[in-house]
Amino acid sequence: MADKQSNVLKRLHTEDDDLDSQKRARSNNGSPRPTTPAASSGSAGKSDMNAAIAAAKARAAEIKAKMAAKNTGASPAPPSTLDRLAQMKAKVAAATARANAPSSAAPAFNEDPSKGRGGLNIGLHPSLLADSQQDTQRNQGRTSQPKFATAIGNRRNESSAAAKVQLNISGPSLEELKENPYFDASLGTRNLLGKGRSSRQLIFNEKGKYIQQAAALRRQAQLEAMKRSIAERARQAGLEEDLDTEKAFLVPAPPDLEWWDEGLVNGKSYDVISNPANLKITTPDSIITIYIQHPVLIEPPQEKNNPAPKPMYLTSKEQAKLRRQRRRAELQEQQAKVRLGLEPPPPPKVKKGNLMRVLGEEAVKDPTAVEARVNREIAERQQNHVEENEKRKLTKEERAEKLARQQAEDAARGIHVRVYKIDNLANGKHRYQISVNAEQNALTGVCIMHPKLNLVVVEGGEHSIRNYEKLMQNRIHWTEMEAPRAVEEGNKEALAKWLDAYEEGGNELKDLSLNKCELVFKGENKRRSFRKWVGARVCETDAQAKDVLSRAKMESFWGLAKTFKKDI
Repeated sequence: MADKQSNVLKRLHTEDDDLDSQKRARSNNGSPRPTTPAASSGSAGKSDMNAAIAAAKARAAEIKAKMAAKNTGASPAPPSTLDRLAQMKAKVAAATARANAPSSAAPAFNEDPSKGRGGLNIGLHPSLLADSQQDTQRNQGRTSQPKFATAIGNRRNESSAAAKVQLNISGPSLEELKENPYFDASLGTRNLLGKGRSSRQLIFNEKGKYIQQAAALRRQAQLEAMKRSIAERARQAGLEEDLDTEKAFLVPAPPDLEWWDEGLVNGKSYDVISNPANLKITTPDSIITIYIQHPVLIEPPQEKNNPAPKPMYLTSKEQAKLRRQRRRAELQEQQAKVRLGLEPPPPPKVKKGNLMRVLGEEAVKDPTAVEARVNREIAERQQNHVEENEKRKLTKEERAEKLARQQAEDAARGIHVRVYKIDNLANGKHRYQISVNAEQNALTGVCIMHPKLNLVVVEGGEHSIRNYEKLMQNRIHWTEMEAPRAVEEGNKEALAKWLDAYEEGGNELKDLSLNKCELVFKGENKRRSFRKWVGARVCETDAQAKDVLSRAKMESFWGLAKTFKKDI
């Protein structure tokens, strides 16, 4: 602000038209003042024009005020005051024009950092050259921007003029693209010509829009819940009906051509069969051929559960007759091979009964040696018989494998389930028999021991279940009580008081005269519920017992066993 006031109040320098004048005026910033005559004359003319315009505006305002005063009848302002205001406005406009006139052209800067910018053209001190070089390197690539007012004003005018000239950023036209030798016409113009960019308008939601939507969703949810509750009540009451009763009785229209006739008729309807040429029966592409397709036979799934047919038992006379016939056939076959020379004739079978008839003279000559020979042959035949029987006998591993195979086949025919309720399992022998027989018969299940009752759940094949049922109902004597054997430390069964064989506070064995085992449930299942024989599980409460059975989805058996009463 101080600079501007100094420019206004400073006396203007009288410029000469001679360009070779030795004395040149400089600006306040140290740059030489431009001496272009055209520029100076233009600025002076511009200032005079602004002053004339300001005076004219003041005069027009004065006349306008007088006319307004005449129309309204009010007394006009004193002419001296209006004249002073107009003169002051003209002076301010002329001073502003003179302040802007000298700096109409941008000053020229000396970019050499080693030379000063003062009027004496004196270079910088060598110690200050390092700072100037750093500033020069930092400003490389930047355009020097003068910081005085006239240069900034001129730069704004240039930028506004450049802004008026808009850059053409539109793509090439369709004709220019087609003239391009690398243009592919198959791409079309949709992907080549860019779409015009249009600004999207702001769309505001009306008040209460989402509240109405939420209320509609709540009503719909309430309606669906009401429908489900009504359907559930109707299903429980056995009154479930089809709501679309009319649609249920509507008979659909038959198709123009059934799917099984599509390969036999050359057309889309049966109207074309009047022409024999449209029938695909004897044509090469017909589905009817001379070949017969035999479908693969599938065994009915229900037959695997049928019991095996029982063999017919023969009487002793019938068995002897069949044996004679079989041995006669084998003897005839062996004799035929001997006649053909395929086998050597068998040695004579000498016994003590036919000794004299077979050997004859040899038996008379040395009867002791013949008898010893006969005894040796008899012993040899006996030994061969025993060895052949041992060869046919299965080993221990083969017997176990055969038993496992038979048990698997038995379980494949159907899974049978048995549930037994036992009053007391204080006898350790009973617990041992329950577990060991279940494992030997390849049964799966669990034995739950509770203070009030004991439950045994087993499942397996028909043959294995039958053997286990005989064990539980007949073989085990539930009223017997034996002294317990030594129990290893840490056994859970030994920690339960109701499983102790002795009475509380005494050395007498418990009385099991009223103990019994009852069959609670008997039935079949599709598949096994237990993966293996879980063994004995000690449960202090009903919740623990139900938790063990819930893993196999059999928790209902616990409630059945508690309320079970055997019919008398």
